Amino acid sequence: MMAQLDSTTRRVLLKQTGIGLGSLALTSLLDEAISADVVSHHAAKAKRVIYLFMHGGPSQLDLFDHKPKLRKRHGDELPPSVRGDQRLTGMTSGQEKKPVTASLFSFEQQGQSGAWISELLPHTAKNVDELCIIHSMHTEAINHDPAVTYLQSGHQQPGRPSFGAWASYGLGSENRDLPAFMVMISDGSAARPADPLYARLWGSGFLPSNHQGVALRAGKDPVLYLSNPPGIDTASRRDQLNVLSALNRKQAALQQDPEIQTRIAQYEMAFRMQTSVPDLVDVNSESKATLDAYGPQAQQPGSFARNCLLARRIAERGVRFIQLYHRGWDQHYNLPSDLRLQCQDVDQPVAALINDLKQRSLLDETLVIFGGEFGRTTYSQGSPTATNYGRDHHGRCFTMWLAGGGIKPGIVYGETDDFCFNVARDPVHVHDLNATLLHLMGVDHTRLTYRFQGRDYRLTDVHGKVVKGILA
Repeated sequence: MMAQLDSTTRRVLLKQTGIGLGSLALTSLLDEAISADVVSHHAAKAKRVIYLFMHGGPSQLDLFDHKPKLRKRHGDELPPSVRGDQRLTGMTSGQEKKPVTASLFSFEQQGQSGAWISELLPHTAKNVDELCIIHSMHTEAINHDPAVTYLQSGHQQPGRPSFGAWASYGLGSENRDLPAFMVMISDGSAARPADPLYARLWGSGFLPSNHQGVALRAGKDPVLYLSNPPGIDTASRRDQLNVLSALNRKQAALQQDPEIQTRIAQYEMAFRMQTSVPDLVDVNSESKATLDAYGPQAQQPGSFARNCLLARRIAERGVRFIQLYHRGWDQHYNLPSDLRLQCQDVDQPVAALINDLKQRSLLDETLVIFGGEFGRTTYSQGSPTATNYGRDHHGRCFTMWLAGGGIKPGIVYGETDDFCFNVARDPVHVHDLNATLLHLMGVDHTRLTYRFQGRDYRLTDVHGKVVKGILA
Protein backbone atom coordinates (compact mmCIF):
# COMPACT_ATOMS: atom_id res chain seq x y z
CA MET A 1 0.00 0.00 0.00
CA MET A 2 2.82 2.37 0.88
CA ALA A 3 4.56 1.67 -2.44
CA GLN A 4 1.36 2.40 -4.32
CA LEU A 5 0.96 5.75 -2.53
CA ASP A 6 4.55 6.68 -3.22
CA SER A 7 4.16 6.01 -6.95
CA THR A 8 0.93 8.00 -7.24
CA THR A 9 1.58 11.39 -8.76
CA ARG A 10 -0.38 14.47 -7.75
CA ARG A 11 -1.95 14.61 -11.25
CA VAL A 12 -3.14 11.00 -10.98
CA LEU A 13 -4.49 11.63 -7.50
CA LEU A 14 -6.48 14.65 -8.65
CA LYS A 15 -7.79 12.69 -11.62
CA GLN A 16 -8.78 9.75 -9.42
CA THR A 17 -10.67 11.97 -7.01
CA GLY A 18 -12.50 13.60 -9.90
CA ILE A 19 -11.17 17.10 -9.28
CA GLY A 20 -8.80 18.86 -11.63
CA LEU A 21 -6.92 22.09 -10.99
CA GLY A 22 -9.52 24.19 -12.79
CA SER A 23 -12.27 22.57 -10.79
CA LEU A 24 -10.32 23.20 -7.61
CA ALA A 25 -10.04 26.90 -8.38
CA LEU A 26 -13.72 27.14 -9.28
CA THR A 27 -14.87 25.33 -6.16
CA SER A 28 -12.60 27.52 -4.04
CA LEU A 29 -14.34 30.60 -5.40
CA LEU A 30 -17.72 29.00 -4.78
CA ASP A 31 -16.69 28.26 -1.19
CA GLU A 32 -15.91 31.93 -0.66
CA ALA A 33 -19.23 32.97 -2.18
CA ILE A 34 -21.27 30.69 0.07
CA SER A 35 -19.13 30.88 3.22
CA ALA A 36 -21.67 33.31 4.71
CA ASP A 37 -25.41 33.52 4.40
CA VAL A 38 -25.09 37.18 3.38
CA VAL A 39 -28.02 39.23 4.54
CA SER A 40 -29.07 42.82 4.00
CA HIS A 41 -32.39 43.81 5.48
CA HIS A 42 -32.06 47.54 4.78
CA ALA A 43 -29.45 50.01 3.58
CA ALA A 44 -26.35 49.86 5.75
CA LYS A 45 -24.80 53.02 7.17
CA ALA A 46 -21.70 51.18 8.41
CA LYS A 47 -19.69 48.81 6.24
CA ARG A 48 -17.39 47.82 9.08
CA VAL A 49 -16.85 48.08 12.84
CA ILE A 50 -13.80 49.01 14.91
CA TYR A 51 -14.54 48.00 18.50
CA LEU A 52 -12.16 49.53 21.06
CA PHE A 53 -12.73 47.42 24.17
CA MET A 54 -11.29 48.71 27.45
CA HIS A 55 -11.13 45.45 29.37
CA GLY A 56 -11.72 45.73 33.11
CA GLY A 57 -14.42 48.39 33.34
CA PRO A 58 -13.35 52.05 32.96
CA SER A 59 -14.65 54.46 35.58
CA GLN A 60 -17.38 56.56 34.00
CA LEU A 61 -17.27 58.86 37.05
CA ASP A 62 -13.68 59.80 36.37
CA LEU A 63 -13.82 60.00 32.57
CA PHE A 64 -17.21 61.03 31.13
CA ASP A 65 -20.06 61.26 33.64
CA HIS A 66 -19.43 64.52 35.52
CA LYS A 67 -21.09 64.61 38.97
CA PRO A 68 -20.04 67.85 40.69
CA LYS A 69 -22.64 67.46 43.46
CA LEU A 70 -20.71 64.47 44.78
CA ARG A 71 -18.01 66.80 46.06
CA LYS A 72 -20.40 68.02 48.76
CA ARG A 73 -21.25 64.43 49.69
CA HIS A 74 -17.68 63.13 49.53
CA GLY A 75 -17.17 60.66 52.39
CA ASP A 76 -20.87 60.34 53.20
CA GLU A 77 -22.50 56.93 53.31
CA LEU A 78 -24.29 55.94 50.09
CA PRO A 79 -28.01 56.20 50.93
CA PRO A 80 -29.82 52.81 51.00
CA SER A 81 -32.59 54.38 48.91
CA VAL A 82 -30.08 54.95 46.09
CA ARG A 83 -28.49 51.53 46.32
CA GLY A 84 -31.82 49.69 46.33
CA ASP A 85 -31.50 45.99 45.59
CA GLN A 86 -28.39 46.29 43.42
CA ARG A 87 -26.17 43.21 43.60
CA LEU A 88 -22.61 43.88 44.76
CA THR A 89 -19.50 41.83 44.13
CA GLY A 90 -17.91 39.79 46.89
CA MET A 91 -15.18 42.43 47.08
CA THR A 92 -17.44 45.08 48.65
CA SER A 93 -20.69 43.34 49.62
CA GLY A 94 -19.32 42.80 53.12
CA GLN A 95 -17.67 46.20 53.37
CA GLU A 96 -19.13 47.91 56.44
CA LYS A 97 -19.14 51.43 55.00
CA LYS A 98 -19.66 52.52 51.42
CA PRO A 99 -18.44 56.12 51.32
CA VAL A 100 -19.45 58.27 48.36
CA THR A 101 -16.26 59.26 46.53
CA ALA A 102 -16.09 62.20 44.14
CA SER A 103 -13.68 62.15 41.24
CA LEU A 104 -10.25 63.58 41.88
CA PHE A 105 -10.10 64.86 38.31
CA SER A 106 -11.45 68.09 36.83
CA PHE A 107 -13.95 68.17 33.96
CA GLU A 108 -14.64 70.75 31.27
CA GLN A 109 -17.39 71.13 28.72
CA GLN A 110 -16.03 70.56 25.23
CA GLY A 111 -17.03 71.34 21.66
CA GLN A 112 -20.39 72.50 20.35
CA SER A 113 -22.07 69.59 22.13
CA GLY A 114 -20.94 70.85 25.51
CA ALA A 115 -20.18 67.33 26.69
CA TRP A 116 -18.20 67.09 29.92
CA ILE A 117 -14.84 65.34 29.45
CA SER A 118 -12.23 64.55 32.10
CA GLU A 119 -8.80 66.18 32.11
CA LEU A 120 -7.43 62.65 31.54
CA LEU A 121 -8.69 62.67 27.93
CA PRO A 122 -7.45 65.92 26.32
CA HIS A 123 -7.17 64.43 22.82
CA THR A 124 -10.60 62.82 22.98
CA ALA A 125 -11.97 66.19 24.13
CA LYS A 126 -10.93 67.75 20.82
CA ASN A 127 -12.99 65.18 18.93
CA VAL A 128 -16.07 65.33 21.14
CA ASP A 129 -18.29 66.66 18.36
CA GLU A 130 -17.72 63.43 16.42
CA LEU A 131 -18.93 61.32 19.34
CA CYS A 132 -22.27 60.06 20.60
CA ILE A 133 -21.69 59.54 24.33
CA ILE A 134 -24.12 57.13 26.00
CA HIS A 135 -24.27 57.57 29.79
CA SER A 136 -27.12 55.13 30.35
CA MET A 137 -25.60 51.76 29.45
CA HIS A 138 -26.52 48.98 31.85
CA THR A 139 -26.00 45.23 32.30
CA GLU A 140 -26.99 42.55 34.79
CA ALA A 141 -23.45 41.12 34.98
CA ILE A 142 -21.20 42.30 37.83
CA ASN A 143 -18.03 40.24 37.27
CA HIS A 144 -15.59 40.45 34.41
CA ASP A 145 -15.92 37.19 32.55
CA PRO A 146 -19.73 37.04 32.39
CA ALA A 147 -19.90 40.78 31.69
CA VAL A 148 -17.42 40.70 28.79
CA THR A 149 -19.01 37.51 27.43
CA TYR A 150 -22.44 39.16 27.66
CA LEU A 151 -21.42 42.27 25.76
CA GLN A 152 -19.48 40.32 23.15
CA SER A 153 -21.86 37.40 22.58
CA GLY A 154 -25.25 38.40 24.00
CA HIS A 155 -25.14 35.77 26.75
CA GLN A 156 -23.32 35.55 30.07
CA GLN A 157 -22.54 31.86 29.63
CA PRO A 158 -19.76 30.87 27.21
CA GLY A 159 -20.51 28.98 24.01
CA ARG A 160 -22.34 31.56 21.90
CA PRO A 161 -20.80 33.19 18.80
CA SER A 162 -19.09 36.54 19.30
CA PHE A 163 -20.40 39.72 17.68
CA GLY A 164 -17.62 39.64 15.09
CA ALA A 165 -18.47 36.05 14.19
CA TRP A 166 -22.13 37.01 13.71
CA ALA A 167 -21.03 39.90 11.48
CA SER A 168 -18.83 37.59 9.44
CA TYR A 169 -21.59 34.99 9.14
CA GLY A 170 -24.26 37.51 8.19
CA LEU A 171 -22.34 39.91 6.00
CA GLY A 172 -19.25 38.09 4.76
CA SER A 173 -16.06 39.90 3.81
CA GLU A 174 -15.15 42.56 1.27
CA ASN A 175 -11.59 41.24 0.98
CA ARG A 176 -10.92 37.67 -0.17
CA ASP A 177 -7.31 37.88 1.08
CA LEU A 178 -8.09 38.70 4.71
CA PRO A 179 -10.55 37.23 7.21
CA ALA A 180 -13.75 39.12 7.93
CA PHE A 181 -12.95 39.35 11.66
CA MET A 182 -9.57 40.34 13.14
CA VAL A 183 -8.49 40.85 16.75
CA MET A 184 -5.58 42.64 18.48
CA ILE A 185 -4.70 42.74 22.19
CA SER A 186 -2.53 45.19 24.12
CA ASP A 187 -1.60 45.42 27.79
CA GLY A 188 -2.15 48.64 29.70
CA SER A 189 0.56 50.57 31.51
CA ALA A 190 -1.13 50.23 34.91
CA ALA A 191 1.01 47.90 37.03
CA ARG A 192 -1.61 45.30 37.93
CA PRO A 193 -2.28 41.69 36.95
CA ALA A 194 -4.30 41.66 33.75
CA ASP A 195 -7.62 39.83 33.80
CA PRO A 196 -7.61 36.93 31.34
CA LEU A 197 -8.99 37.29 27.84
CA TYR A 198 -10.19 33.98 26.46
CA ALA A 199 -10.12 33.20 22.74
CA ARG A 200 -13.81 32.27 22.92
CA LEU A 201 -14.53 36.02 23.18
CA TRP A 202 -13.75 36.20 19.46
CA GLY A 203 -14.79 32.62 18.77
CA SER A 204 -17.49 31.37 16.42
CA GLY A 205 -19.41 29.29 18.97
CA PHE A 206 -21.80 27.05 17.05
CA LEU A 207 -21.34 28.98 13.78
CA PRO A 208 -18.97 27.49 11.18
CA SER A 209 -15.42 27.92 12.44
CA ASN A 210 -14.27 30.10 9.53
CA HIS A 211 -16.21 32.96 11.16
CA GLN A 212 -14.01 33.07 14.27
CA GLY A 213 -11.71 36.04 14.78
CA VAL A 214 -8.09 35.83 13.68
CA ALA A 215 -5.69 37.29 16.25
CA LEU A 216 -2.82 39.49 15.07
CA ARG A 217 0.21 39.26 17.34
CA ALA A 218 3.13 41.56 17.98
CA GLY A 219 5.91 39.01 17.42
CA LYS A 220 7.81 37.93 14.34
CA ASP A 221 4.80 35.97 13.06
CA PRO A 222 1.69 38.20 13.23
CA VAL A 223 -0.48 35.09 12.77
CA LEU A 224 0.77 31.85 14.29
CA TYR A 225 1.66 28.99 11.93
CA LEU A 226 1.06 31.13 8.85
CA SER A 227 4.67 31.24 7.64
CA ASN A 228 6.19 28.38 5.68
CA PRO A 229 8.79 26.33 7.57
CA PRO A 230 12.36 26.12 6.23
CA GLY A 231 12.53 24.15 3.00
CA ILE A 232 8.96 24.90 1.93
CA ASP A 233 8.44 27.58 -0.71
CA THR A 234 5.19 29.04 -2.06
CA ALA A 235 4.97 26.62 -4.99
CA SER A 236 5.46 23.60 -2.70
CA ARG A 237 2.81 24.91 -0.31
CA ARG A 238 0.38 25.37 -3.22
CA ASP A 239 0.97 21.79 -4.35
CA GLN A 240 0.35 20.49 -0.83
CA LEU A 241 -2.89 22.42 -0.52
CA ASN A 242 -4.15 21.17 -3.87
CA VAL A 243 -3.67 17.57 -2.78
CA LEU A 244 -5.10 18.22 0.67
CA SER A 245 -8.11 19.96 -0.84
CA ALA A 246 -8.79 16.99 -3.10
CA LEU A 247 -8.66 14.60 -0.16
CA ASN A 248 -10.89 16.82 1.95
CA ARG A 249 -13.47 17.13 -0.81
CA LYS A 250 -13.58 13.38 -1.23
CA GLN A 251 -14.10 13.03 2.51
CA ALA A 252 -16.77 15.72 2.48
CA ALA A 253 -18.65 13.87 -0.25
CA LEU A 254 -18.60 10.73 1.88
CA GLN A 255 -19.47 12.27 5.26
CA GLN A 256 -21.57 15.30 4.21
CA ASP A 257 -19.89 17.29 7.01
CA PRO A 258 -20.03 21.05 6.29
CA GLU A 259 -17.11 21.64 8.64
CA ILE A 260 -14.84 19.91 6.12
CA GLN A 261 -15.78 22.56 3.55
CA THR A 262 -15.01 25.17 6.18
CA ARG A 263 -11.59 23.61 6.71
CA ILE A 264 -10.86 23.79 2.98
CA ALA A 265 -11.82 27.46 2.90
CA GLN A 266 -9.59 28.17 5.90
CA TYR A 267 -6.58 26.52 4.27
CA GLU A 268 -7.12 28.67 1.18
CA MET A 269 -7.50 31.82 3.27
CA ALA A 270 -4.29 31.02 5.17
CA PHE A 271 -2.44 30.62 1.87
CA ARG A 272 -3.60 34.04 0.65
CA MET A 273 -2.80 35.59 4.03
CA GLN A 274 0.84 34.60 3.60
CA THR A 275 1.04 37.55 1.22
CA SER A 276 -1.64 39.90 2.56
CA VAL A 277 -0.70 39.90 6.27
CA PRO A 278 2.97 40.94 5.93
CA ASP A 279 1.86 43.84 3.73
CA LEU A 280 -0.84 44.75 6.24
CA VAL A 281 1.44 45.00 9.28
CA ASP A 282 4.27 46.81 7.45
CA VAL A 283 3.74 50.45 8.45
CA ASN A 284 6.87 51.76 6.71
CA SER A 285 4.68 53.30 4.02
CA GLU A 286 2.96 55.53 6.58
CA SER A 287 4.04 59.15 6.67
CA LYS A 288 5.89 60.62 9.64
CA ALA A 289 2.92 62.91 10.26
CA THR A 290 0.59 59.92 10.53
CA LEU A 291 2.89 58.03 12.87
CA ASP A 292 3.37 61.12 15.03
CA ALA A 293 -0.40 61.62 15.25
CA TYR A 294 -0.83 58.19 16.85
CA GLY A 295 1.85 59.00 19.41
CA PRO A 296 5.33 57.72 20.32
CA GLN A 297 4.14 54.14 20.93
CA ALA A 298 2.94 53.80 17.34
CA GLN A 299 6.39 52.46 16.47
CA GLN A 300 6.11 49.76 19.14
CA PRO A 301 4.52 46.52 17.90
CA GLY A 302 1.81 45.28 20.23
CA SER A 303 1.06 48.68 21.75
CA PHE A 304 -2.45 50.08 21.68
CA ALA A 305 -1.22 52.97 19.52
CA ARG A 306 0.24 50.58 16.94
CA ASN A 307 -2.95 48.50 17.01
CA CYS A 308 -5.08 51.61 16.36
CA LEU A 309 -2.93 52.40 13.34
CA LEU A 310 -3.26 48.80 12.14
CA ALA A 311 -7.02 49.02 12.70
CA ARG A 312 -7.19 51.86 10.20
CA ARG A 313 -5.07 49.88 7.71
CA ILE A 314 -7.32 46.85 8.19
CA ALA A 315 -10.46 48.95 7.81
CA GLU A 316 -9.36 50.43 4.50
CA ARG A 317 -8.79 46.88 3.24
CA GLY A 318 -12.45 46.05 3.79
CA VAL A 319 -12.30 43.79 6.84
CA ARG A 320 -15.78 43.63 8.36
CA PHE A 321 -15.10 43.57 12.12
CA ILE A 322 -11.95 44.75 13.92
CA GLN A 323 -11.67 44.23 17.67
CA LEU A 324 -9.02 45.89 19.85
CA TYR A 325 -8.72 44.84 23.47
CA HIS A 326 -6.76 47.03 25.90
CA ARG A 327 -6.29 45.50 29.34
CA GLY A 328 -5.74 46.98 32.80
CA TRP A 329 -8.90 49.00 33.58
CA ASP A 330 -9.89 47.14 36.76
CA GLN A 331 -9.09 49.84 39.31
CA HIS A 332 -10.21 48.45 42.67
CA TYR A 333 -7.38 50.45 44.27
CA ASN A 334 -4.90 53.16 43.24
CA LEU A 335 -7.43 54.42 40.72
CA PRO A 336 -6.04 57.97 40.30
CA SER A 337 -2.55 56.82 39.36
CA ASP A 338 -3.54 53.75 37.34
CA LEU A 339 -6.36 55.42 35.44
CA ARG A 340 -3.99 58.19 34.40
CA LEU A 341 -1.60 55.61 32.96
CA GLN A 342 -4.38 53.81 31.11
CA CYS A 343 -5.65 57.04 29.57
CA GLN A 344 -2.15 57.96 28.45
CA ASP A 345 -2.11 54.65 26.55
CA VAL A 346 -5.35 55.22 24.66
CA ASP A 347 -6.31 58.90 24.49
CA GLN A 348 -4.04 60.10 21.68
CA PRO A 349 -4.24 56.93 19.54
CA VAL A 350 -8.06 56.87 19.67
CA ALA A 351 -8.29 60.53 18.67
CA ALA A 352 -5.78 59.91 15.88
CA LEU A 353 -7.82 56.94 14.64
CA ILE A 354 -10.97 59.07 14.43
CA ASN A 355 -9.12 61.84 12.58
CA ASP A 356 -7.33 59.39 10.29
CA LEU A 357 -10.57 57.69 9.28
CA LYS A 358 -12.20 61.06 8.70
CA GLN A 359 -9.35 62.38 6.55
CA ARG A 360 -9.52 59.25 4.39
CA SER A 361 -13.32 59.50 4.02
CA LEU A 362 -13.73 56.25 5.95
CA LEU A 363 -15.42 57.47 9.13
CA ASP A 364 -18.88 57.82 7.58
CA GLU A 365 -18.89 54.11 6.74
CA THR A 366 -16.91 52.86 9.76
CA LEU A 367 -18.59 52.45 13.14
CA VAL A 368 -16.17 53.07 16.03
CA ILE A 369 -17.11 51.92 19.55
CA PHE A 370 -15.28 52.71 22.81
CA GLY A 371 -16.06 51.24 26.23
CA GLY A 372 -15.79 48.33 28.63
CA GLU A 373 -17.94 45.60 30.11
CA PHE A 374 -19.35 47.76 32.94
CA GLY A 375 -18.53 50.85 35.01
CA ARG A 376 -17.36 51.54 38.57
CA THR A 377 -19.14 52.26 41.84
CA THR A 378 -19.74 55.74 43.18
CA TYR A 379 -18.49 54.54 46.57
CA SER A 380 -14.90 53.66 47.29
CA GLN A 381 -13.63 50.14 47.72
CA GLY A 382 -11.86 50.47 51.04
CA SER A 383 -11.38 53.82 52.75
CA PRO A 384 -10.61 56.75 50.42
CA THR A 385 -7.91 59.30 51.20
CA ALA A 386 -7.44 62.82 49.90
CA THR A 387 -5.35 61.54 46.97
CA ASN A 388 -6.25 57.89 46.52
CA TYR A 389 -9.26 55.60 46.19
CA GLY A 390 -10.55 52.60 44.29
CA ARG A 391 -13.92 51.62 42.86
CA ASP A 392 -15.69 48.26 42.57
CA HIS A 393 -17.54 46.89 39.51
CA HIS A 394 -20.85 48.54 38.66
CA GLY A 395 -23.24 47.31 35.97
CA ARG A 396 -26.26 49.44 36.87
CA CYS A 397 -24.96 52.36 34.77
CA PHE A 398 -21.84 53.04 32.71
CA THR A 399 -20.66 55.03 29.70
CA MET A 400 -19.72 54.07 26.16
CA TRP A 401 -19.31 56.22 23.07
CA LEU A 402 -19.83 55.62 19.36
CA ALA A 403 -18.72 57.52 16.29
CA GLY A 404 -19.11 57.39 12.49
CA GLY A 405 -21.14 54.80 10.58
CA GLY A 406 -24.63 56.32 10.85
CA ILE A 407 -24.35 57.58 14.45
CA LYS A 408 -25.61 61.07 15.31
CA PRO A 409 -22.44 63.02 16.16
CA GLY A 410 -21.97 65.53 18.95
CA ILE A 411 -24.69 64.31 21.31
CA VAL A 412 -24.97 62.96 24.83
CA TYR A 413 -27.63 60.28 25.23
CA GLY A 414 -29.13 59.10 28.50
CA GLU A 415 -28.60 60.32 32.03
CA THR A 416 -27.73 58.90 35.43
CA ASP A 417 -28.85 60.05 38.87
CA ASP A 418 -26.84 62.51 40.98
CA PHE A 419 -24.88 59.62 42.50
CA CYS A 420 -24.12 58.00 39.14
CA PHE A 421 -25.55 54.80 40.58
CA ASN A 422 -28.77 54.34 38.57
CA VAL A 423 -30.01 55.24 35.09
CA ALA A 424 -32.35 58.23 35.32
CA ARG A 425 -33.31 58.61 31.65
CA ASP A 426 -33.16 56.68 28.34
CA PRO A 427 -31.65 53.36 29.48
CA VAL A 428 -29.61 51.38 26.93
CA HIS A 429 -29.19 47.70 27.69
CA VAL A 430 -26.41 45.50 26.29
CA HIS A 431 -28.95 43.91 23.92
CA ASP A 432 -30.16 47.35 22.80
CA LEU A 433 -26.61 48.37 21.94
CA ASN A 434 -26.00 45.20 19.91
CA ALA A 435 -29.36 45.54 18.14
CA THR A 436 -28.43 49.11 17.19
CA LEU A 437 -24.98 48.17 15.93
CA LEU A 438 -26.43 45.45 13.70
CA HIS A 439 -29.08 47.90 12.46
CA LEU A 440 -26.36 50.31 11.39
CA MET A 441 -24.72 47.45 9.49
CA GLY A 442 -27.94 46.85 7.56
CA VAL A 443 -29.14 43.88 9.62
CA ASP A 444 -32.38 43.36 11.51
CA HIS A 445 -31.18 41.73 14.74
CA THR A 446 -34.36 39.64 14.99
CA ARG A 447 -33.77 38.08 11.58
CA LEU A 448 -30.07 37.20 11.74
CA THR A 449 -30.43 33.72 13.21
CA TYR A 450 -28.73 30.32 13.19
CA ARG A 451 -30.44 27.03 13.99
CA PHE A 452 -28.56 24.98 16.56
CA GLN A 453 -29.77 22.02 18.64
CA GLY A 454 -33.35 22.49 17.53
CA ARG A 455 -33.84 26.22 18.02
CA ASP A 456 -32.96 29.50 16.31
CA TYR A 457 -30.33 31.60 18.08
CA ARG A 458 -29.44 35.25 17.56
CA LEU A 459 -26.95 37.74 19.01
CA THR A 460 -29.62 39.56 21.04
CA ASP A 461 -31.30 36.36 22.28
CA VAL A 462 -35.00 37.32 22.66
CA HIS A 463 -34.35 40.93 23.69
CA GLY A 464 -33.11 44.23 22.35
CA LYS A 465 -34.47 47.25 20.56
CA VAL A 466 -32.79 49.72 18.23
CA VAL A 467 -31.92 52.98 19.99
CA LYS A 468 -33.33 55.36 17.39
CA GLY A 469 -32.34 58.48 19.33
CA ILE A 470 -28.66 58.01 18.47
CA LEU A 471 -29.11 57.36 14.74
CA ALA A 472 -28.15 60.10 12.27
